[in-house]
Amino acid sequence: MGGKIVKVSDVMRTTIHMVSGLASVHDAIKEMSRLEVSSLVIERRDEHDEFGVITVHDIASKVVAVNKATERTSIYEVMTKPALTLDSEMNAKYAIRLLSRFGLTRALVIHGKELLGIVTLRDLVLGYVDAADPEADAAE
Repeated sequence: MGGKIVKVSDVMRTTIHMVSGLASVHDAIKEMSRLEVSSLVIERRDEHDEFGVITVHDIASKVVAVNKATERTSIYEVMTKPALTLDSEMNAKYAIRLLSRFGLTRALVIHGKELLGIVTLRDLVLGYVDAADPEADAAE
């Protein structure tokens, strides 16, 4: 695969849906449904804090499957924190390896301490494979 290098920033999504860690899981579910997304980024409390992420999978396995009430369970009880972050300039190939190694499906994209976006394993793989596809070059 000697094609063009695909950076994380080439395939990330720049729309970031944020929620407070103090909100209830019920609120998170309503927000995910409204936005048609499967994850939300948890706001940092201050500049020394780290971002967190809550996913539908977190809710399914840590709340619904164990019969906890979504209205009485706070996001901070089930979120993943700190969220895995990838530098925006990282080669997508290495980002794919990192996410796969940790069994994750998404990561936050940063440049320095600035949050730029979010990227999914799906976005990374499709972008990487598309850039390496010799037929794609022939079509241009």
